[in-house]
Amino acid sequence: MRSPHRHPKQTARITASGIGPRVEYGYEEDSHAMCTQPPALGLAGVLLFLAAALTPLPNLLAQMGSVSPRLEPAHAIVVLGGGLQPDGLLSDLSLRRALQGIVLHREELAPLLVLLGEARGQGPAEARVRAELARQFGLSPQVIPTEAGARTTREEAARIRALLRPLGVRRILLVTDSQHMTRAQALFERAGFEVLPAPADDFSSAAVAPEERLRLVRRIAQEFVAPLYYRMAGYL
Repeated sequence: MRSPHRHPKQTARITASGIGPRVEYGYEEDSHAMCTQPPALGLAGVLLFLAAALTPLPNLLAQMGSVSPRLEPAHAIVVLGGGLQPDGLLSDLSLRRALQGIVLHREELAPLLVLLGEARGQGPAEARVRAELARQFGLSPQVIPTEAGARTTREEAARIRALLRPLGVRRILLVTDSQHMTRAQALFERAGFEVLPAPADDFSSAAVAPEERLRLVRRIAQEFVAPLYYRMAGYL
């Protein structure tokens, strides 16, 4: 049986030189084999894109990676940053997390509501915008400490440790989205807190539009790669 794989063919060519004929050997590429090999990598990429955009696969992956909430009494509620829009308003992600924290505080699960979020440009910090929202819901400024200096989840954990540990806070309700919760929980536990997950999901479990599914896949991939980097860097 002939092998399905084609190999370059060896060729010989006789040329004339000053001292007589000379044989030169070389290889001739089989252009037919090169052109007919299936572009497996490109095909796999196309199929993966179609599965992500047009099937429920992203929703299933999100559900598999979700963290179950533990809504129990704690010393403080810690709401991680989610970003501002260019006009200075809270992003959908940030607003969802902030409202989750406000609801937990109004249910008297913790006496403190800690709001995080850095400043972008010359506008107010995300933490300040969130604190104003909480005041509009009737919360006293004395129970809403803010932290606007952290840029990453690791920095958020370190700054919250410096802010809350002197107050005797050990048990926190941590508010972020389910995809981010595993990494965030590990960082805050390493900072010395007992962490109760209180996820505020920013993606629907029934995303149907292709752009929603692709956005979800991108977030899942990010949260898959980030812990690997954190472990390699010694942060976890």
